[in-house]
Formats: sequence, C-alpha cells, structure tokens
Amino acid sequence: MRLLYGVQATGNGHISRARALRHHLAAAGCQIDFVFSGRAADKFFDMAEFGNYELRKGLSFVTEAGRIKLWPTAQQADLARLWQDISSLNTRRYDLVLTDYEPVTAWAARRQGTPVLALGHQYALQAPVPLGGFGWWHRRLLYNFAPARQSIGLHWHHFDSKPSDRHVVLPPVVHLPQGQIATKPEPFVLVYLPFEAAAEIVDWLQPLGNWRFRVYGATKPLCRQARHIEFMPASVAGFQQDLIACQAVISNAGFELISEALQLNKRILVKPLSGQPEQQANAAALQQLRLADCCQQLSSERLLAFLQDYQRERQVQYPDVAAAISQWLLKGQWFDVSPLANLWQQCNFSLSAPQLPAAQLSHQPALARSEV
Repeated sequence: MRLLYGVQATGNGHISRARALRHHLAAAGCQIDFVFSGRAADKFFDMAEFGNYELRKGLSFVTEAGRIKLWPTAQQADLARLWQDISSLNTRRYDLVLTDYEPVTAWAARRQGTPVLALGHQYALQAPVPLGGFGWWHRRLLYNFAPARQSIGLHWHHFDSKPSDRHVVLPPVVHLPQGQIATKPEPFVLVYLPFEAAAEIVDWLQPLGNWRFRVYGATKPLCRQARHIEFMPASVAGFQQDLIACQAVISNAGFELISEALQLNKRILVKPLSGQPEQQANAAALQQLRLADCCQQLSSERLLAFLQDYQRERQVQYPDVAAAISQWLLKGQWFDVSPLANLWQQCNFSLSAPQLPAAQLSHQPALARSEV
C-alpha cells in the first residue's frame, strides 16, 4: 500500500499523532510519503523519522498573547500560493491520501479523484459534542478546510454519536513511549502555553515558589527568572519524559497533549486560546466530562487554587487506537469507517453519555454531508 499522509503542522499534536500512526504503518510495510504545512521550515524539530518529507505553506492562524489575531491571519494567508501547491501536488500515484486536517493534500486528492480519508479531532466536531462558541462561519470553515468523503473524528468521549460508513468518532490516538510510565510523579509541574507571552508566564509563576515548573513551547524571556521556573528547549523525547514524570499539567486546550495527560492520569488545568473555537469546545467537553479544570484567564491566584485543591473526578484509559486504525487501513476497506466504533468498548471508564446542556446541543452542524 502506498500512502500520502498530509499533516497540519501548526500544532505539535497533529505531528505527534502522525508519529504514532507512522510507527505502526511502516512496521507493516506501508510506503508513506509525508506532507507538512502551516509551519516555517526552521520551526520543525526531531523530524528524522519522517524521512524526506515535503513542506507546503498551507494555512495557519497568527496568535499574540493568548489570542488569535484575525487581521494578521488574513494578511499572511497566501491563497495564490495555496492554489499553486494544491494544483502541483500529484496524488494519483497513491492508493490513499490520509489528511490530518491538512488542506493541500485533501484538496489535491479531491481534484484528482484520489481516495482521501480524514483523521483528526476537528472531524469529531461534526458529531453531537460540546461545541462552545461555534457559529455558522466556524462550522463552514471547519468542514471545508480539509474535506474528505470518509472521516474519522477523535474525541475523549463518543457523546452517543452514531457511526456510519462515512463518519465515526473514536478515542484519541495517544503517542507515548511504551513501558516508561512513572509510578511516582516527580515534584514539578509541566507548563505548555505556546500561545501566551513568555514574560506573562513568568509573572504568573513567579509568586508560586513552593512549586517547580518546566515550561515548554515558549521562548525563554530576557527578564530574570526565579530558580523554580525552567524554560526547556524543544524536544520530543524530553517533553514526553517530563510529561510522564510531572505531577500536573498546565496548558492551552489543544487536543493531543490533553489526551496524553489523561492517559497518564495527570491533574490538568487548561486555558483555551481566546478566539479559537476548537479550543473553546475542548474546554467545554473537559468540563462536561469532569476530566480537567478549565479557566478563561490565568493568574497566580488561579494557578495556586488549582495546585492546592484540584483533583480529577474521573479517570480514563484508552486503547491503542493508532494500531487499530493502521490494521484497518492496511485491509484497504476505508470506504466504511463504522467497524472502528467498537474501540470504545475497550475503554475502561463509563461510556454513558454525560448530560449536555441544551445550549451546547443547539450548535450542531447545519451543513449537508455532501459538503464535507
């Protein structure tokens, strides 16, 4: 089987998911070519396992101090370049295009008639899940950004969504080293707030001298830091080791890191990126499932309250979803995604759907499936 795998690289979570699937697919003899978009070439790190991957500019959001900046985002969008990348990418030599919310590969495959399968958290937002502040414009962008006829959404709960041959919601793809789970956490907190200003992170953490913090995803500020705050370099292995060893996680509301932290049974505080509806939806889901503490603004006082008092109300363990998807893909039956729904039976927490407030259920997709 020859596979073209497109990965949205604006967030490390998409890349982490690709690492997990690449491991299983390559071990089974699948030939995989990777296309990454949405990130400058000099911002990638630890990418050797992806071989001679290709880069495309794609589309991404501009953020500043924890908020999405819509006007700079529109200014940097190069639609002519996007169309050129879509038109020049040859997908006909592949059996399947797999897109993790990556627009160049998805649209190129659609134009050339190559089978395309979508995989990612964004595709779970077609289902009746908590959607936070999603509006009509957000939904249309979501479903047309990287479209596919068949899609696999990933979420922390199925929320009683009904699988079909074209769409299914599955548990998260969790990428963690095997056999390295810490039995006793070390006395530090992992902080991953890549969309927040580094100086502001220091201001929040400075008064909390009774805790140690290891900060990833932020450039070390020029101002002097206290001894209890370490700014760590970008590293896949180093980050995973600290995630396994830490006592708690403080992060934005991205999907993949939270999934890994849940699998490791960490205490979690999330601050969703302002103006980013997917992260707002993630925070709403975590609160509904009682799996993490959530806040819209961070401060020293808010962090202190979390560190002193918060305890997870529920625990969850997910199966090896990457292995299951890989085995299913290699059978060549991607025209029907519904058989994968049985993975929920391998989770070890209650699968009864939480009661969703009517306000959350009212924001369901209004687009016809044919538009996806």
